[in-house]
Amino acid sequence: MAIELKDLTKRSDNYSQWFNDLVVKADLAEQSAVRGCMVIKPYGYAIWEKMQQQLDRMFKETGAQNAYFPLLIPKSFFSREAEHVKGFAKECAVVTHYRLRASEDGNSVEVDPSARLEEELIIRPTSETIIWNTYKNWIKSWRDLPLMCNQWCNVMRWEMRTRPFLRTSEFLWQEGHTAHATREEAEAEAKKMLEVYAKFAEEWMAVPVVCGVKSETERFAGALDTYTIEAMMQDGKALQSGTSHFLGQNFAKSFDVTFLNKENKAEYVWATSWGVSTRLIGALIMTHSDDNGLVLPPKLAPIQVVIIPIGKAGEQMQAIADKLQPVVEQLRKAGITVKYDDVDNKRPGFKFADYELKGVPVRIVMGGRDLESNTVEIMRRDTLEKETIGFEGLAEHVISVLDDMQANIFKKALDYRNARIYECNDYEEFKQRVKEGGFFLCHWDGTEETETRIKEDTQATIRCIPYGFEQTEGVDMVSGKPAKHRVIIARSY
Repeated sequence: MAIELKDLTKRSDNYSQWFNDLVVKADLAEQSAVRGCMVIKPYGYAIWEKMQQQLDRMFKETGAQNAYFPLLIPKSFFSREAEHVKGFAKECAVVTHYRLRASEDGNSVEVDPSARLEEELIIRPTSETIIWNTYKNWIKSWRDLPLMCNQWCNVMRWEMRTRPFLRTSEFLWQEGHTAHATREEAEAEAKKMLEVYAKFAEEWMAVPVVCGVKSETERFAGALDTYTIEAMMQDGKALQSGTSHFLGQNFAKSFDVTFLNKENKAEYVWATSWGVSTRLIGALIMTHSDDNGLVLPPKLAPIQVVIIPIGKAGEQMQAIADKLQPVVEQLRKAGITVKYDDVDNKRPGFKFADYELKGVPVRIVMGGRDLESNTVEIMRRDTLEKETIGFEGLAEHVISVLDDMQANIFKKALDYRNARIYECNDYEEFKQRVKEGGFFLCHWDGTEETETRIKEDTQATIRCIPYGFEQTEGVDMVSGKPAKHRVIIARSY
């Protein structure tokens, strides 16, 4: 049975299938009865809860407060912002009726044609329209600003090709929406939230990211600027892992949201929105995991330490439990989640394979001989290294191992990413190399025509104009025209 648990498709054989296998076998999620939607299982949801808890703290430190807005949005709201409706029209799910009725034979139900809504409702693909219609009632004066709300909710975008966690028709996310008195304040807020996302990705998820600004064709529908964090997966593809948008005054004008400034003159407010979703779990899986299963950063692992006693039922198992209980208490007091697995319904080998598959960072095993010698065996999930150590100072040692693991898996991902960032100036070379994955730093002339040609020729897109890289003027490798900067181009999810 232990072998079956590890019977995953190898990444080198089929990376996509490996990911799908792992999502199911590690008990993260499964397909639902609704096309394109997934059931997030308790273990997968526990990872999302840890993400939520930390992100929520970080949002509130910036001054944001949580609120909740309706799931259903009047269709007329979408027509008020032309770029917004253009960006989401093809993905909208529409509610047209409010009642069902039983068929004459009583064996089925059908839509009651007499119960058609006067105005159709859109299941939110994002909430800018309903929120700005609400903000109109909340904002009157400069004293009401800044207004900074966040909501944790689900959204619906009718995707044609879906994959668990990466692209589903319904997904969980948070969306922040802020209103400001000046352009400068709003732009600063949008950039600050990008920094929050980057900090979370790197310090908690152990996922290195490139921060930058999207091209005009890739920005959020209705935004003046979209800022992004881009992560590299183990197959060299990019995954957009979080975005923050400077919306200007577009939505304020569409919904007539004005305030009286200090000179008692009416002005339109300035806006931002920003969000991350359960796609972060997909990023976590594809950045760190291996052919044995999940590799989770300790800060986000639902179970950080599992302790498995091995012995004869009765006095020996009780003696092991008595010996280990103070360690369990010390670790829990330090904020470490510990599972003491003494349930006698599975063999130790099965348990080892199961916890390895689920990415539990540290496994501690104590048997009868270990009890006699006052030792335990420790295995760390990132390297699969085992060590036998003395019992004294065990809790402190485990905490040190968890800290080292968090740093080690980030460094491993960072080294992998950095080794696959290439400067490229020749289009023919680029077209060949991009198939193998990686982030390509290429000069771009800033035109949509060039961007479109790259996408049509290679299926790669401009991910962002990156920060943190020295920018020099040059020549666009596609058009031969002058270029002011290099952009990151990659294939993506």
